[in-house]
Amino acid sequence: METILLQAQASQGGSGWTSIIMMAAVILIFWLFMIRPQQKRQKEIQQKREALTTGDRIVTSGGLFGVIRDIKEKEFVVEIADGVRVRVDKGSVFPAADDQGQK
Repeated sequence: METILLQAQASQGGSGWTSIIMMAAVILIFWLFMIRPQQKRQKEIQQKREALTTGDRIVTSGGLFGVIRDIKEKEFVVEIADGVRVRVDKGSVFPAADDQGQK
């Protein structure tokens, strides 16, 4: 039994660097395929959000469709029906699908 344990310990002597390299490779692959594309999408959404102007059609993260009537520092005033205006945080607004690519 002791010889099996000694052989296992001896064979793992050089695997320290191998495990570190494998862990680094896993982290690199995870970053390339998961984190980086998400960061690109977030940057695109932020650029579209900054390009919104008065009169643009939007949809909120809650699913309300409306038209931007006023732009303030951290919020939009959005008209969701005739005469019904709500204040919406800029972070929860996305360009409406029918307006994307059309300007």
